[in-house]
Amino acid sequence: MKNTSTWWFKIPLVFFLIFGLTEFVVDSGDLPAFIKFPMVQVFLVFVLFLLIVIAIITRAIENVMYQTLSKEAQERYLAAKNKSLHWKWGEETYQRMLGSKPMEKEGEIILDHDYDGIRELDNNLPPWWVYLFYASIVFAVVYLVRFEIYNDYNQDQEYEQEVAAAQLEIEEYKKTAKGLVDANTVELLTDAGDLKAGQTIFESNCVACHMVDGGGGIGPNLTDQNWILGGGIKNVFHTISEGGRDGKGMIAWKQSLKPAEIAQVASYVLSFQGTTPANPKAPDGDLWLDPDAPAQAVPAIESSTEQEVDSTSVTMN
Repeated sequence: MKNTSTWWFKIPLVFFLIFGLTEFVVDSGDLPAFIKFPMVQVFLVFVLFLLIVIAIITRAIENVMYQTLSKEAQERYLAAKNKSLHWKWGEETYQRMLGSKPMEKEGEIILDHDYDGIRELDNNLPPWWVYLFYASIVFAVVYLVRFEIYNDYNQDQEYEQEVAAAQLEIEEYKKTAKGLVDANTVELLTDAGDLKAGQTIFESNCVACHMVDGGGGIGPNLTDQNWILGGGIKNVFHTISEGGRDGKGMIAWKQSLKPAEIAQVASYVLSFQGTTPANPKAPDGDLWLDPDAPAQAVPAIESSTEQEVDSTSVTMN
């Protein structure tokens, strides 16, 4: 049956409406919902499948009903269907932008040249092409005045500006992207989930040398304030990532652990500070004080004033 439905228009329209509504409702942060949550992909595929099934069923029902009509009713139905799909304004606009004459009027623009029975039409350029050509002329004039007469920015300056802006965006992204953290950008993690993940990594890889309570064994004690290669989150991150002293220190874990995992286990290691292990090892290294810690006010020492007694003074009654 001819022009029985506009399924090719309705299905994509409804699908993208549901897709947009899903992205609006589901909180997926910076990533699209269908990428962050695989179940959203399953849902969208199911919706698309359901829309296609509905379209097929509707078309089949309409065909069955069409076949039950009489010949005259079928003609009236097709005429009404074609009329309902007729978009007069759109067709007129299309014809104006195309600029071509209908076939019955081609005799008005046919040329006298005849090439083995092939004749040529003297068609004008399509209006849409002419408008674009005029627009390109206007653009060229504006470009010439802006960059050649008033000497606006050149390509080198534009490149440098874009690179500088990109560098700023990268730095901002690194501040929140755990996977891109390094010894210079790492910060102490205090979230319970991160510390729990750090504990799991520590108990899987580090207890053989540092004991489960951080008291130390082959490796140094992690509960005191003495550090061989410096304390604080940045130094501990660097030590775990790059390893300890050559030949006798801890191996480098950067090949086994991701930067985010190193940040988690380094934060967990620092949580041992101030705790009391069961069998603490003697301190190794030097006492380390955080240079970024706020300075504590030193209480003023009150000087006691002594009363000096002049031995030569005599109380006279």
